[in-house]
Amino acid sequence: MEPQRNSEASHSLSYYVEDYWDIVVGIIAIIIAFYLHKSGYGTLSTISSAIGIAALSLTVSEIAEILSERLQEPYGSMVLTFSAVIVEIVLLYIILLEARESPEIVETVKGGIISAVIVDMNVLLGLSVFIGGLKFVEQEHNKETSSTYTTILFVAGLALLVPSLLSESHRHSQEVVLEVSYIIAALLMLFYIIIFIFQTKTHTKFFQATARSRLLRLKRKMQDQDEFDEDENSDYIFERFNNLSNFLIIFVLIAIIAFGAELFANDGVKLAKEYGISAGLAGLIIAIISVSPEIFTAVKAARNDQIQRVVNIAMGASVVSILLTVPILLLLAYISGIHNLMLNFNPLQIGALIMTIILAWKATEEGHTNYFEGISHLMFFVCYAIIATYY
Repeated sequence: MEPQRNSEASHSLSYYVEDYWDIVVGIIAIIIAFYLHKSGYGTLSTISSAIGIAALSLTVSEIAEILSERLQEPYGSMVLTFSAVIVEIVLLYIILLEARESPEIVETVKGGIISAVIVDMNVLLGLSVFIGGLKFVEQEHNKETSSTYTTILFVAGLALLVPSLLSESHRHSQEVVLEVSYIIAALLMLFYIIIFIFQTKTHTKFFQATARSRLLRLKRKMQDQDEFDEDENSDYIFERFNNLSNFLIIFVLIAIIAFGAELFANDGVKLAKEYGISAGLAGLIIAIISVSPEIFTAVKAARNDQIQRVVNIAMGASVVSILLTVPILLLLAYISGIHNLMLNFNPLQIGALIMTIILAWKATEEGHTNYFEGISHLMFFVCYAIIATYY
């Protein structure tokens, strides 16, 4: 009888560790970061706060995934992308506030904006497609989804090119570039409103899985019921809460993340100066921290043969990162009295953005993916990371 009790206790402990480690690690890491910050250990504080932000962002992603499963596409993926982008905006804005004392931080923020799209489209999409391709050889998705998203991203990328080109011309002052940046930001927001109506009202079928891919997933689930058991995590506490409660919990967690982001920004800026970290690399690190929960969710979806969800998350998050993050950050910067945040991205950032969109378009245009297309995205990302480090 005693060994049975010990076995049950061990099983219960492993269950709690597996399901709630991210909350515990996240909160403890941010508390430790606060103590280290007060004690003057900037490097350790930056590392600890980054761990806390990533862990709690994973919790946000898990709760958002529960909400997304209760909603139909495209709303399900939108919940995931919005929760991640809110974390991204909070992190970038708090870092942006450091520009009052260190104006050069603006370049890190701009790098973070572009890097979020680079990471979403190359690491998240690439890694998920690679892992899914190894397991299923080929995976089907609705080609209308990728076609629509890549068109949106092309237009958004060209819009960002406008202030960048004007900035390169010596005939235009910084005031003109700033004014054009505000105009482009307003246009991006208007463009997103139209896209939102297109996505949720008039053309929802463009963002839903095809009948064939749903049939393939059902067949594979029946063949391997143990791996895709929907009741496996039925005791997860957040699954017992209603939608409103889970939304409130997400906002509370984002508030805690914001506190950790303040520590990360304060000590991270000093650390970047001390070690001579380039703005491009710093922006890339910020993007990886904010996107890491989405990567976890997308990889899990790919392993469950839900490649449609992967495409929706990767490309949907990229669209929101440009069309919402950019206008919101410019508005927050203006309100905060920071008037040197402009959309004059450097040639590397714009070039990498447009090349990423082209690569994603070619990889997804036929409505199916394989591991070679995934490794191509990962290869591109490694090349970009090397250039960003030394640019």
